Amino acid sequence: MRDRTRRRSTPTKDFPGALVVGGDYQGLGIIRSLGRRGIPTCVIDDEHSIGRFSRYATYSQRVDDLREDGAAVDAAMAAVQGFGLHGWVLYPTRDEHVAAFALARDRLSDVLSVPTPPWDVVRWACDKRNTYELAGRLAIPTPRWWLVDGPDGLATVDGEPPWAVKPAIKEPFVSATKAKAWRADSREELQQLVARASDLIGPQEVLVQELIPGHGESQLAFCAFFRDGEAVASMVAERRRQHPPEFGRASTYVRTIASEELEEWSCRFLREIDFYGLVELEFKVDPRDGKPKLLDVNARTWGYHTLGAIAGVDFPYLLYLDQVGAPVAPCRALPGRTWLRLATDLPVGVLEISRRQIRLRDYLRTLRSASTEAVFARDDPVPGLVEVALIPYLAVRRGF
Repeated sequence: MRDRTRRRSTPTKDFPGALVVGGDYQGLGIIRSLGRRGIPTCVIDDEHSIGRFSRYATYSQRVDDLREDGAAVDAAMAAVQGFGLHGWVLYPTRDEHVAAFALARDRLSDVLSVPTPPWDVVRWACDKRNTYELAGRLAIPTPRWWLVDGPDGLATVDGEPPWAVKPAIKEPFVSATKAKAWRADSREELQQLVARASDLIGPQEVLVQELIPGHGESQLAFCAFFRDGEAVASMVAERRRQHPPEFGRASTYVRTIASEELEEWSCRFLREIDFYGLVELEFKVDPRDGKPKLLDVNARTWGYHTLGAIAGVDFPYLLYLDQVGAPVAPCRALPGRTWLRLATDLPVGVLEISRRQIRLRDYLRTLRSASTEAVFARDDPVPGLVEVALIPYLAVRRGF
């Protein structure tokens, strides 16, 4: 572990704090949500990230690695010992951390409060093969998909292009390619991309999926704090813009809406696996039949979770309350609230304007009317300044 530790004033409260694993804008949102209420936080990361510069980060430490097997668990345990974080609530921000903490839940639970469910629950979210198989059994619509086991299995893929070539388990593929999926516009291209993906992650983890037409306005999500078979707190969002525009790794402009259908399908899935905690289910509306199709399940906080706070549902804080045994009142996000991450939305906006997908004045209107920004905050300005300085680093590290 690198000796790059920051300590702020030592907490004097006699209630636990939060250990946030991952300090990008998502982790920053957790730090601010809790820190503004006087709850101490510690952030650990293996990247140069903005969370450690927040005035609300009590402790921070950069470590060598959080991706290799067991690294995130070891780093969390070391932070507990090094900073005296016994009993603190653990918040993962990446899928690989969710999987690692689920597998090591018994070990971690000896020293931390671990909201992450055990592996027999999490596996339905972390592996798309499980996600789509279960959705099919529950009559929840998904895009058509094929597990091809390499280029030789493409004979089972029917229909017409375009198709999406994507991983069953996200992180190894995204880390290697800086992409969430690849688009294939012909049979020949499909074969080439499946072969390439098979070399990267193994043929058994490569999925081929029909590509649903549409852009960001077709992307929907159901977000919740889920407990005892019910969405105690919930938010439905329309992901209006994303980066990159077609296979978005991250939302850049999001608006809250209402959708009973999305909520019903999502709760059906979460009840079936007896899920507990924070979760986002991603859908895309298929214009051919008008139905939202389930794409992903994220068993953690998501990039735009801070939209919840401005809409009346502060997800990290609600989870914290439940973990420390405090009551959590049912709540639902107000529609019409918007969230923006300016650093990634600007290049997306320029691209959409150049393609005549949005008019300049309409784009500027969305910037002016955004209810909240992901990083910039008057009471905590330094992370916003640091993010600008880190843009070249993030572009190389993760394709921004």
